[in-house]
Order: sequence, then C-alpha cells, then structure tokens
Amino acid sequence: MPPMRRFATVATVVALSSSLLLMLAAPALAHEERPVTLPDGSGTLPVLRPGLRGAEPDLLVCKTDADDFARRIATFPEPIKQRNLHLFAKCREKGVRDLQEAVDKVDRPGMTIAVLPGLYQEEPSQAAPTGDCAHLPARWSTWGYQILSFEQQQRCPHNQNLVAILGKKDLQIEGTGASPLDVIVDAQYRKLNAIRADRTDGVYFRNLTAQRTTFNSLYILETDGFVIDQVLTRWNDEYGFLTFASDHGLYTDCEAYGNGDGGLYPGSASNINNGRGHEVPRYAIEIRRCKSHDNALGYSGTAGDSMWVHDNEFYDNMVGATMDSLWPSHPGLPQNHAKFENNKIHDNNKDYYEYTRNGTCAKPPAQRGYEQGVVCSQTGAPPGTGVLVAGGNYNVFKNNQIWGHNRAAFGLFGVPAFIRGENDLAKQADTSNFNRYEGNVFGVSPTGERRPNALDVWWDGQGTGNCWQADVGRASPAVLPVCAAEAPALSGGSSRWLAEPVKLIKLYLCADFSAAQARLPAGCDWFGAAGLGKVEAQLALGGSAVLALLAALFWRRTGQAVRRRKGDPAANGVPPAMAARSEYRHRLVVAGSLCGFLGLAFDVVAAATGGTLVAALALLLMAGWWLCLGTALRRGRPVFGWFTIVLGVLAALDAFDRVVYLIPVIPLGPGWVRGLLTGFWVLCAVVVLAPRRRGGTAETASAEAGVPA
Repeated sequence: MPPMRRFATVATVVALSSSLLLMLAAPALAHEERPVTLPDGSGTLPVLRPGLRGAEPDLLVCKTDADDFARRIATFPEPIKQRNLHLFAKCREKGVRDLQEAVDKVDRPGMTIAVLPGLYQEEPSQAAPTGDCAHLPARWSTWGYQILSFEQQQRCPHNQNLVAILGKKDLQIEGTGASPLDVIVDAQYRKLNAIRADRTDGVYFRNLTAQRTTFNSLYILETDGFVIDQVLTRWNDEYGFLTFASDHGLYTDCEAYGNGDGGLYPGSASNINNGRGHEVPRYAIEIRRCKSHDNALGYSGTAGDSMWVHDNEFYDNMVGATMDSLWPSHPGLPQNHAKFENNKIHDNNKDYYEYTRNGTCAKPPAQRGYEQGVVCSQTGAPPGTGVLVAGGNYNVFKNNQIWGHNRAAFGLFGVPAFIRGENDLAKQADTSNFNRYEGNVFGVSPTGERRPNALDVWWDGQGTGNCWQADVGRASPAVLPVCAAEAPALSGGSSRWLAEPVKLIKLYLCADFSAAQARLPAGCDWFGAAGLGKVEAQLALGGSAVLALLAALFWRRTGQAVRRRKGDPAANGVPPAMAARSEYRHRLVVAGSLCGFLGLAFDVVAAATGGTLVAALALLLMAGWWLCLGTALRRGRPVFGWFTIVLGVLAALDAFDRVVYLIPVIPLGPGWVRGLLTGFWVLCAVVVLAPRRRGGTAETASAEAGVPA
C-alpha cells in the first residue's frame, strides 16, 4: 500500500473507532449462526418431480376432520378438488398427521411429501426441551437463543424448530391446495423457526405458508441446491425466508410480509464471483417473480453475493432492498455481485419505529399484533428508501422501475472493513466500489403516473468506479459519475477513501439503533428527527454560530480602526491615503461578512432540509466571506490573511465538488480538508482577535489587532 494511502487508512480507523464501538455493540449480532462452510459448488438446481405435479407422492400428511377438510376445499377448481379428495381418502388410511412425522419417515434421497389443506401446528414438536436437550453446552446469543451445532440440532431438533429437516437429500414437499394459504405451518411464536432445512441438498418447497416465529419461517442452511416455489411467509420477529451459506438456489413466485427484518434474506450466498468484474459465468441464487411488502426490509442481503434478483416487486416496506457488509462472522464479506434488474420497487415509506417508541415491541411476540399490521423492526434503516447498498461491490442495478420514495430511490455508502472484524489496514476502504446503475426508470409508475422520489440517489461519496446513468434527476451529490456504455472499465470518475464528513457522522450516529434495548438514536432522521432536530442541522447551527460571531468581531474590529483614524488622522500620524485604504478594507470585510452571514444561514437551512444546491450556495457565500476577509487582512496579518484566502478557495472547491462534478484526482473530498482547516482557522482567528496592549501609533495598534493600517 502506498504510504499516503496507509496514513489515510490509519487516520480513518483512529478517527472513527470510538463512534463505531456503539455500532458494534448493539446490532452487529442480529443474526448469530454457527460457523458454516460454503458449498463447493458441485450441486445443481433441483427440478420439480412428477410427484409434485399430480402423481402419487411417497408420503401424505393430513388432519382427519372430514368436515373441516371439506370446507377448506369447497371453492377449489374441480381438478384440484378431486385430487385432494383422492389424496385425503388415502391419507386417512395410510398417512400421518404432522409434517415432522412425515419428514422422520424419509429414508432415502428423492422422496416427495404431499401436505393436504389444513392448519399444522405440529403439536408433538411444541414442547419445551427436557433432559439433556435442556442443558446443551452451547453459547447463548444476545437475543436469547443458543448457537447450536448441526450435531446438536440433530440430537435436539425441536429446541428451536417446529419442523426440522436435517441432512435429508433431494426431498420435495408440496402443499396440495389451490394456493399457499391452504396449507399453513404455524409456529405460534413458540419456536425460532417454523421449518428448518439444514444440509439438505436438493430440497424443494412448493405451495405452502409458514408463519409466526420468533426468528424466521423458512430457514435453509448450508445447502447446495434448493427451490422455494409459491411459498408464503409472514408475521415473524426476524425473517420470512432465510437462506444462508447456500448455492444453486431459486426463489420463485414467493411472497413475504409482516417480518421484523427482511422478507427475503439470501445471506452469505456462495461467493463464487469474488475477484471478477461485472461479467460473471453464473449466479449462486436467483430470485424471480416474488412479492415482498410490509416488512422492515423487503430484501436483506448481508453478504448477499452472486445474486440475480429480477422481475420482483418490493413495496410498502421501510426499505425495499438492502445489501451490506456490516455484520461480522458472515462468510463472503464484503458483499459483491448482486444483479437487480426489471424489478418494481416503490412506496417503501413505512415507519415501524413507532411500535418501538410506544412499547408495543416490548411485549411478548404473540401479544404485539403482527397479524393486525404491527412490525417490530430488528434493524436500523432509513425509511423511505428503495435500494440501499451499505458496503458492497460490483453490484448492478439495471432497468428497474423505482418510484414514490420519501427519502431516496437508491442509497450507497461505504463501510470500513473493521466493522466486519477485518483489521488489515489495506482493506479498510474496500467498499463501496464499482457499483453500476443503468437504465432505471425514476419517479414514474408502470401506468405512467408521475410519482417522484424525494431523491433519486443519495451517495456518501466514498468508493472507486461507481457510476450512474445520465438521466438521474435529483441527487446528493448533485452531479454523479456517469457510466461509460462502451467502456465500462472507464466508468466512475472519483476515487474517495472517505465519505463526506457530515454524512459520515450521520451514518454512525444512526447506526446506534438497538431493537433489544428499544434505543432510537436522537438526532437521526431515520427515527423521526426533523429540521433543527437532525444531527447535521445541529452541527451546522453550532458551526455557523461560531463563524458568525467571528465575522461580527472582525467587522467590529475593522470598524473601530476606521473610526479612530477618521476622528483625527493627522493627530494619529496616519496619512489620508492610508486611512482611505483602511476604510476600503473595512468595506471589504463588511461585504464579505454579509455574504458570510447569509451563507451560514443557508448552511443551516440546507442541513435541515437536505438541499444539496442550497448547501453549495452556502459554501459559495462563505467562500466570498473568507476571500474578502483574507484580502483585507493580508497586509496586517499576511500569514493569517493568506490562510483565510486558502480556506475561501477550498470552500469554493467544495461547492464545485458537490454540485458541478466530483473532483476525480483527490482521495479525500475538499469538504474534509476544509472542515479540518476551519477548526484550526477558528483557533487562529481567536488569537488574532484577542485584545493586546497597544503601542505608540494607530498603525501598530491596528497591526496588532490583525487590521491593516
């Protein structure tokens, strides 16, 4: 690593470590899992067998109440009704009553289980653990469950799971109803998982619903080859679907709602494309034609690597989709190579933090009212966002329709590597890089209705090679690097090691959210802060107050010098020409100060409202103040005067960087240099303005006061 870059990385780590301790202390353990091994990639995507297309299955699951069954199938289309009547007759004679019992009877690869319409609460699996299972030697997570090994799951399958499918190969499970809601596996908030499929290569789930858990409905772990087909998950503390450390997977025609984290969570997918560019041979997991709505996050992708997500609809969540490199102990970090295309992503503006504020989420899960629309968010995220990348690389967002968001259609920010437990200094700035946004349609619904996003893009400025399509509307920063269609490798004009300072401070303040402790960081607009209550507005107000006071003092000091000289120039030994120059410089200070006052006011307004253009105008006005003040002070205080001029130039460059074009050749934005130098300038200004004992002439006194004679 070059010495300058190493120095900058060390400085970054030192400067941010104290803030990030809060972040690491609370949400970093939201999903704790045993150590896992990613598949070797030798598996294949399972194919639907005849047993799930109407032929005779190997095992049947049903309840025995004929009247209840008749009511459930009464409105089915005739062919589906007749098939269910046929299977019901066989099931009453030779079938089993619980899905777990059927799973336990699976004795070879390639078997199929048909589950007939009914409510499956799996009563034999509900009991609390006893004997050795009640005292397993395993670490407890911060959320109150044990991190069990695969062998412990086998020994005690129902400590955490209503239905446990462990080590079975090529198993296919179908609900035989007319829709997923005809077969319901209901954990009643008594188990972490409704269905757990662990090391189950080739597993296929079709046409059923899983619901009401204290973790997630359908959990597939360490599996090479799976399909989730026409499955509904809902009303869970954490996730609807969680597939982890898996490969050759497909979600198709699924639905998820009412979940406290991600409706869909393909976490730590097989990292098969790490080290490649945008062109890849295959993706590990495909998600298509699914709907995810009314969750905290429609899609959650911590280490969501090598994902192809297309033709889905994400709506009415707090955030439509996220992919990130935030949480330690997840294989495959940093996140890379997710491709989102042809999705409808809209109206993700729900704010479920109200249920944390009012104490609803402190109740036991069964009493929170999930079925009536309550969602208890387990993650801190900015409501009103379409797609958020929090530390990801080589992601592609192409031809999506994205509209109706109160915050931003796309958000992108970097995450230092030590957040994920990686302390190598060379890796600290390894996100977010080479993300491409192409051909997306902003602010227009498929019917042509105009539904603009508050921002089309919010970017913290960090990263290398990120680029956007040319027709992005409102963005922060206002001008973005444009993708080069014919030379993708040349796309992305900037290469920044650190985000904009204020955006960085905001991100780490907002990261102090904790669902377990019901902690909503004050000052973060993600959790309801607005106007002057926002941390960025408070920082701007405090800084503006200090600078405005200094501007007023310089105005007063130069005015005093002019008034003394005007009183009796000859008596004070000051030639009239020199007095005239002093008055000119005072007018320069006055004009600059007026610009400064106006710029400082605009800076507060911009911070309170999030206006990039207003922020740039504020910087230009402040640049005018510093340039005028520095010019006026050059003779009496040459070093301080030139320092002030340099600060004015930096403020102008910062405005250019935010509005016209991100300056491509600098590793730190001018906002960082200006911000650091402004702090030092304030100290120097205090020294310059400090009263001193006057000498024999007005010229000496003026010079000592920092005012040229």
